[in-house]
Amino acid sequence: PEEARTIASWDRDLDALTGELLRARESVTDVPLPASLTASQLLRLAADPDGFAQDLARPMPRPPQPAARRGTRFHAWVEARFEELRLPMLEPEELPGSDAEIADERDLETLKTAFERTPYAHRTPYRVEAPFQLAIAGRVVRGRIDAVYKEEGDGEAPTTYEIVDWKTNRTRTADPLQLALYRLAWAEQHDIPLESVQAAFLYVRSGEIARPENLPDRAALERLLLEEPPEGVPDEPPDQHARVDG
Repeated sequence: PEEARTIASWDRDLDALTGELLRARESVTDVPLPASLTASQLLRLAADPDGFAQDLARPMPRPPQPAARRGTRFHAWVEARFEELRLPMLEPEELPGSDAEIADERDLETLKTAFERTPYAHRTPYRVEAPFQLAIAGRVVRGRIDAVYKEEGDGEAPTTYEIVDWKTNRTRTADPLQLALYRLAWAEQHDIPLESVQAAFLYVRSGEIARPENLPDRAALERLLLEEPPEGVPDEPPDQHARVDG
């Protein structure tokens, strides 16, 4: 009888713990999205809405990232290289580079040398680190375009622009959605037909230039960013809240 009472107490504990776990898994927390997002945040929202919502719900301090700082220095070096254009120089904290994979100072110098071998080292950009704000999917998206090149039209040929984003990472994993956002922002900000703006990633290490085809326009971007919530999640206007399970 005593063993039976002990086993019964274990059963009660297990039932209580199981119930608590099930209730925790069934709970849903509304996480308000900021009214203004960076381009990187919008890309994360499109690629991993659950992970992005978790980050918003439980923000964690980021440890120091020397590689990111070196990435920022690379962007600053490219900007300074064209200083004769008298373009506004930016403060280091205004420059991108958080996704850089630059191991050390020697690696940074290797990247600079690699950039000098690319066709863009011998072309003068129309703008570098060009800021933009784009209202899309119910939010204002902010960002900076690494470089814009302008090709003047002649005769019947229109003037065209090329958006270029420097990539210093070691893998060819850049999301074309980033170029689509930049392309749309530049076209709308300067009242240019979207078809007159091209976009490319320059993978600096290899010198490879990637020009994704069929980049989405505004309507396609909004459809992508305002996807219906997954089955089983109550409907909610996606431009108002992200959702976190648990």
